[in-house]
Amino acid sequence: MTKLLTTLFFIVSILNQNFYACTNFLISKGASADGSCIITYTADSYEMYGELYHYPAAKYSEGTMLDIYEWDSGKYLGRIKQALETYNVVGNMNEHQVVIGETTFDGRLELVNPNGIIDYGSLMYIALQRAKTAREAIHIMTDLVAEYGYLSSGESFSIGDANEVWILEMIGKGLDNKGANWVAVRIPDGYVSGHANQSRITQFPLNDPENCLYSSDVISFAREKGYFNGEDSEFDFAAAYAPLDFGAVRFCDARVWCVFRKINPEMDKFISYIRGENADRMPLYIKPDHKLSVQEVMSLMRDHYEGTELDMTKGVAAGVYGMPYRWRPLTWEYEGTEYFNERPISTPQTGFSFVSQSRSFMPKEVAGVLWFGVDDTYMTVYTPMYASMTKIPYNFAQGRASLSKFSWDAAFWIFNFVSNYVYPRYSVMVGDVVSLRNKLEGQYFAQQKDIEEKALQILKTSRRDAVEYLNNYSVEMADITIKNWKALGENLMVKYMDGISKDENHHPQNIGYPDDFKKQIVLIDGEKIKMKKIPGEDETKFSNFLRTGESFLKEKNYQLAKESFEKALEIKPQDEEIKTKIAKLDEMLKKIDEMYESNF
Repeated sequence: MTKLLTTLFFIVSILNQNFYACTNFLISKGASADGSCIITYTADSYEMYGELYHYPAAKYSEGTMLDIYEWDSGKYLGRIKQALETYNVVGNMNEHQVVIGETTFDGRLELVNPNGIIDYGSLMYIALQRAKTAREAIHIMTDLVAEYGYLSSGESFSIGDANEVWILEMIGKGLDNKGANWVAVRIPDGYVSGHANQSRITQFPLNDPENCLYSSDVISFAREKGYFNGEDSEFDFAAAYAPLDFGAVRFCDARVWCVFRKINPEMDKFISYIRGENADRMPLYIKPDHKLSVQEVMSLMRDHYEGTELDMTKGVAAGVYGMPYRWRPLTWEYEGTEYFNERPISTPQTGFSFVSQSRSFMPKEVAGVLWFGVDDTYMTVYTPMYASMTKIPYNFAQGRASLSKFSWDAAFWIFNFVSNYVYPRYSVMVGDVVSLRNKLEGQYFAQQKDIEEKALQILKTSRRDAVEYLNNYSVEMADITIKNWKALGENLMVKYMDGISKDENHHPQNIGYPDDFKKQIVLIDGEKIKMKKIPGEDETKFSNFLRTGESFLKEKNYQLAKESFEKALEIKPQDEEIKTKIAKLDEMLKKIDEMYESNF
């Protein structure tokens, strides 16, 4: 009974943690514009504080043990054998350009082993410290869970290096059962793949170890559990271990679809699948209709379904100013019926995200770049962090603050300050954010070639000096990012305070409401808020305008006199006397203009 309660408690904690978090895309070297392998990752959770991790390279003596703490909770899990040598890791990329990201798909929760020592987060960062290639990382990860037990629920891992990218999907074997059920598929060169909290590997080749690896009992285990009863050749990993439901399609696969359709228009046809009208799944990987640059991949990670029927800038829930975000819960009830909000790639609860760049055509000291950002991908600035660096920029370093402790020294809080100020008046303010974001990222990309050429020259005589040069450059660019984003936050506060906007001379300008929102106001409250006139109001205004006009006329201020008479005419448009006065004033003003032109 105690074991059962422990398992149930652990499963509930997993369900509470996973709000369809995280999105990954994998771009093989043949699908990228510059021949790099690219992996993207958004670490999305309301309990995720964004900072840039660093694990320095080290050597250990035989018998050294490593304490394992769960990545999500910080809970101590146990000890494992430490490797004799570990590699330098910056964020989710190591000095050999191995990169790992993940998305959680949960799957069959009865397969969770709460007594496992290795959780998914520890698995990533241990593998990064020990692997020189993506293929080696897969072996390390699967060997670790076989020896120590896998703690977490179903997980999709993106694993890449300078030559290839893989998806590894893994799920446990249940209480007190070590090991995991897993399949790893290499994405063919020239293709792009993605996953977003739903298992994506369906059927896979059983006799192609160059391109597909899997646990020896992945099929037999499913058969024993009653998850599958067909021929081995028919086995579908996702169907067995993470069966589809509408949430998995709409909240998860829809994020993959929104990128796939942008890089290959043929993928638009899967809109019926995204609507939940059929279960015809998208392929694991597709060939894009053009090669993707790192900058384009960044833009893909900023999607809110714009241009589709899921467009989050539209509809009542987008609010007055077209905000492409929806406040949780993701599903909600009204009068006994359940409804849902869309879940886009770009989302407020992102702790950190990255777009990695691993290149086989230059030395590893220069080739690996982690373009790193914190908070919402749409409002972050991807700043270059070279994988060989050994000193993390101050504002991005671990321990500057936390989710419960604000600090102006923490990049996470500086970016959240800006984004959370922008959200309520999104369409009014986001242009300022995008303008600066594009300027900074454009600057970093424009400099990249020259910076790396100089680093390569230095590398010919000194590895240490080349690494230091790149490290200093990353720190400098991070400082520029933070300085500019702080200033942006201050400028937004000045420019948009109190519900108005200020022009370049700091003169206030009313913002008002868009016409579609005005229409909704009128439909609901029109009669209540319609402007009315009190008895005698028109006569009083008419007399005042007439009196003012006559006064300006006596002062020979013909323009202001005309304007006053025109306002009086608006109240009594049939008044011939006023019409005559206005006509005479028009004639006088015309003659004055002619005299001015002829004399000056």
